[in-house]
Formats: sequence, C-alpha cells, structure tokens
Amino acid sequence: MPASPPAIQPAQARKPVWPWLLTLVVLAAAGAAGWFWWQGRQLAAAAEADAQPKATRLPAQYIAIEPSFVVNLADADSSRYLQADVQVVTRDPATLAALEAHLPSVRNRLLLLFGQQETRQLAQRSGKERLQQTARDEVRAALRAESAADKVEAVIFTSLVTQ
Repeated sequence: MPASPPAIQPAQARKPVWPWLLTLVVLAAAGAAGWFWWQGRQLAAAAEADAQPKATRLPAQYIAIEPSFVVNLADADSSRYLQADVQVVTRDPATLAALEAHLPSVRNRLLLLFGQQETRQLAQRSGKERLQQTARDEVRAALRAESAADKVEAVIFTSLVTQ
C-alpha cells in the first residue's frame, strides 16, 4: 500500500487584531483626557485660592509681656545676665484673651527658660532664633496646661541684651 499523503489540516481563521488596538487607543485617550481634566481642576483651584482676598485673615495682635525679663545666665565661668523685652504674636482673639488671663504662668515659664541659657548659645543669630522658637513652644504649653486656646504664631524680642 502506498503511503497516503498527509492529511491537510484546515487553516485556523486568524482573529483580527484591530479591535484590540482600537480598545487600547480609546483607553489611552480617555486616560490622557482624565489627566488633563484633573490638572485643569488643580490649576483652577489654585487660581481661585490666590484670587480670594487676604482680608479674611485677621491682623496680627501683639501682647507685650512686661516688665522686661532680667535673668542670670547659666554660664559657669562668670556671672552674666540677659535682659529681654518680649512680645507674643497671635491672630486669634481667644488666644489673646487666654494670654492676658494666664500671663503670670507664661511669664514664669519664660523666666525659667531664659535662666537656662548660656552666653555662647545666644552669641549667634541662630541661637536667638532657636530661643524664640523654644519660647513660643513654652507659651503654647502654658496655655495648653490651662486648657486655653494656644494659637501663638511667634514670640519676638523687641530688645535682647546679654552682659
């Protein structure tokens, strides 16, 4: 018997690729459109925030802590002192009222803080700025201890002398 020729198998029909490509193009276009829409919203929100008047922000209020602070510094080698005029800055009326009500406690904390300083710490601007930040934290802590509003922006020195 002669060998029979191999059976020819019918060719499988190829599925077209273009529906998949079309789907990918539509999804990419939708993603790009969404991204541009989101960016536009972000820019519009930023522009709207900039356009709002700053008048809604309350003006800064200053409360002077008087009389001037005069403390001995913690220098071991000699007797030195610090004299400072201090003001507390806030924009919150409740904090302003709390500061006035609890001024003796605030003053006590600041006296203790200033008495811990050394002349070499206060010789540079960075040391004075660090002292301002620490003083602000002390004022906030004093107000929090009294369960009062503590929105203190800064403690500023209107005079600072070490000798």
